Amino acid sequence: MERRNLIVIGAAILFGLVAVYFANTWFSGVEQQKAQVTEERALTRIAVADQDLAFGTALSSANVRLVSWPVDSVPQGAYRDGEAQRLLSEGNVAIRPIARGEPILLSRISKRAVLSANIPTDMRAVTVPIDAVSGVAGFVTPGDVVDVLLTRQIPGDGASNDDKMTTVVLDNVQVLAVDLRASEQNTDPTESKTATLMVHPEGAQRIALATQIGRLSLALRNVEDPGMGARRAVTSRELGGGLFIPAKRSAGSPAPPMRGDAVAAPPKQVMAPPRPSGPGMTVVRGTETSFVGVQRYGY
Repeated sequence: MERRNLIVIGAAILFGLVAVYFANTWFSGVEQQKAQVTEERALTRIAVADQDLAFGTALSSANVRLVSWPVDSVPQGAYRDGEAQRLLSEGNVAIRPIARGEPILLSRISKRAVLSANIPTDMRAVTVPIDAVSGVAGFVTPGDVVDVLLTRQIPGDGASNDDKMTTVVLDNVQVLAVDLRASEQNTDPTESKTATLMVHPEGAQRIALATQIGRLSLALRNVEDPGMGARRAVTSRELGGGLFIPAKRSAGSPAPPMRGDAVAAPPKQVMAPPRPSGPGMTVVRGTETSFVGVQRYGY
């Protein structure tokens, strides 16, 4: 009897130890999972805009606040909790529009509200004259992408004043400013006189030369279209038609030759045969008339 009790007690102890082992294993897994979730959800505080900031807006405690942000998704160049005071004390201003709730990044602020702060390395800003037609009726705004077209006279001694051609000087060019507007949020169409474009150094040379030899126009394109457009020259003779109206002439003056036609030679004058001197008679035979000389008597 005592042996049987010992067996039962030993089995109970064994099952108890197994249950404790599995319980410890389960709780350990739960704790590790909670620790992993806590690590993934670790937050930090970064500076964001408390209101919409336009180009040139000074940063202050009235328009900047700190919010909690996941550590693993903090944007590069953001200002964390310990750097917020330095951000406000340096007198920084926005050089690009910043929306409310958007993190304030180093690339979007500067100590001076100047356009040059928006120009990347090895790029240049050039300004071209535009009007309501060449500026796409005012729909070209900062942040858009355009092609730059040049219309000029076809070179050569054989070209007339109406022989013109249009070529693509540069394509896929970003617009930095229109007149004095550099904000990308102002999309209202307005008639402007100048457009500032961001180009590479060689492109700046092309535009400077093109403004001296012809008329520039902008062609608005989709900002998501990186493709290169047609680069061949289009001439005025490809526009169709082909008709030519000569100038008016006064009565009695010969008509000028039509453009492209061969010049007709003037008709040759048929000279009448010289009439013999001395006496003679006119002889008519049907429709033909001839003169017959008669010798004088004694000669």
